[in-house]
Amino acid sequence: MSTSLKAIEAFHDDLREWRRDLHAHPEIGFEEERTANFIADRLEEFGIETTRGLAGTGIVGTLRNGSSQRAIGLRADIDALPMDEDNTFAHRSQNPGRMHACGHDGHTTMLLGAARYLAEHRDFDGTVHFIFQPAEEGLGGGKRMIEDGLFEQFPVDGVYGMHNWPGLATGRFGICAGAIMASCDFFDLTITGKGGHAAMPHLGVDPFVAVGQLLSQLQSLPARRFNASRSPAVVSVTQVHGGSAYNVIPDTVKISGTVRALDEETRRAIEPMFQDMAAGIGRATGTTIGVDYRYINAATFNHAAETENAARGAAQLVGENRVDRDLGPSMGAEDFAYMLEATPGAYIWLGNGENSAALHNTSYDFDDSISPLGAAYWVELTRSLLSVTG
Repeated sequence: MSTSLKAIEAFHDDLREWRRDLHAHPEIGFEEERTANFIADRLEEFGIETTRGLAGTGIVGTLRNGSSQRAIGLRADIDALPMDEDNTFAHRSQNPGRMHACGHDGHTTMLLGAARYLAEHRDFDGTVHFIFQPAEEGLGGGKRMIEDGLFEQFPVDGVYGMHNWPGLATGRFGICAGAIMASCDFFDLTITGKGGHAAMPHLGVDPFVAVGQLLSQLQSLPARRFNASRSPAVVSVTQVHGGSAYNVIPDTVKISGTVRALDEETRRAIEPMFQDMAAGIGRATGTTIGVDYRYINAATFNHAAETENAARGAAQLVGENRVDRDLGPSMGAEDFAYMLEATPGAYIWLGNGENSAALHNTSYDFDDSISPLGAAYWVELTRSLLSVTG
């Protein structure tokens, strides 16, 4: 067992208490006031210089030691999701319609654990910026932090992120160079016809006729337009809204969803396909179909040298045989992509257990047993990149 892991396990009870407190008080993007205060209070207790207010609720802790000019950024996301929780344990969400269903409570805790250890031991030479990012869940908190001057105010040689990963065994790490997670874009299609009595559809223009065709074509678009092995993409319809009565054909129906891709060329090719499809189906059904297509964030792209740094740090902690260096990308998305576009870095996954509920599931919970391991990973990475011998 590494010395850092042994030292961090000595305050595992504190980590568990922090994590469960955060889980019980989830806040969604740009509303993380309590969470931000919790983080800042801990950092200040550790004697770490603390900057509040980037992107509104973002926090950066800065710890300097020695004389080296090298600097790294370690990032955790802090927001929850706008959903209800089905768990019944004591630390379940106390905020209706809010849940830490993605483990950001655990990510925050692990980075706080690393900050505490490094502040106490200072066995590195350089500067560590502990970046606590708000609004990761589709609201562009990473972009907003950068626009607020994150890397001008806190320059780094590299930035690193970590996410728990259900389905990956506890104690294992996974990473790959290049795209590790997909881009994320959102769409809203508004189909407008002419409403009327459901018993007399011939007197109007039924928007649901167009909806049926759109649902079929949207779901099959990636498989029929792209080589799935070379340019994987996913289109998912997640919402359909329309109508208010059993016997009324509405004027409008709205379809919403998300698009994912692993490369920018494929990503940018999809919106024109939406426009062509909407125009064609609109003409065929006599409806007007408006397309609101929003680019949210690019694919999360791991830089080669920093990927090796991250993998090596994990291997120093758990052994090479427990680090999968070619786990393959996920079609999930992560707005850490913004930081990786701004500066070199890498993103790694830490196993949350093979029997864990899926991310964004109402029964999900972060596994407290991995908190010391995640915190120790940050420490080993810091020691490796900011070694006292240089």
